[in-house]
Amino acid sequence: MLAHPDALNDDDPVSRLRGFIAHGDYRPGSRLPPERELTDELGVTRSILRKALDALEREGAIWRHVGKGTFVSATEAGLTQPRGSLAELGRQLTPVKMMRARLTIEPAICREAAINASNAALTQMNLAMERAHAVSNWQDYETQDDNFHRAIAEATDNPLLVAQFDQLNQVRRAVALGNVVRRSARPGPDHPSFGEHEVIATAISQRDPHGSYEAMRNHLRSVSARLFGEG
Repeated sequence: MLAHPDALNDDDPVSRLRGFIAHGDYRPGSRLPPERELTDELGVTRSILRKALDALEREGAIWRHVGKGTFVSATEAGLTQPRGSLAELGRQLTPVKMMRARLTIEPAICREAAINASNAALTQMNLAMERAHAVSNWQDYETQDDNFHRAIAEATDNPLLVAQFDQLNQVRRAVALGNVVRRSARPGPDHPSFGEHEVIATAISQRDPHGSYEAMRNHLRSVSARLFGEG
């Protein structure tokens, strides 16, 4: 127990928060639960929680966006980067510039995946696609969409490309959050990304680097057109 509910006299609340993130499978770009849930999980008052959040933000382990939430940074996952750089990028980039960055990087990652993907990596892609079809809301769909794209990065068998994807995805989350308006409770069975993901996965499984590159590029152009009116 803490001696005083409003005093942060040692690192215990910070350590608890850091442990919660580490053991909760929060990836770079993941949004942490609301403060009211964190206070229950950590057994601290809201004032102590906020001091712990402040401490981790100063370390670069998390970053916060007013009105949008608290997010895990790539630094928390052990990646090296200037403190606050990705958070700052997320505040500066427009959705169109973010998508152009994805169009530059992710097709090349997809091409590498077609060359290096293991059977286990292909299984992870297929699992993410199956789960995406079964979701009941957009938040769960976006989780599986993230899992699909990260499985492609992992299929490259290149830790540097995986780290690059994680950083790009963290910025993507920050830019897209609040800029995307959903007009239904969940994706419909004819949601375009379902078919586009299948084309990507097929090209990778067929060990087709050029086809994989083009499939990802076409998918991202389609997403950009649907969400932001840019292709």
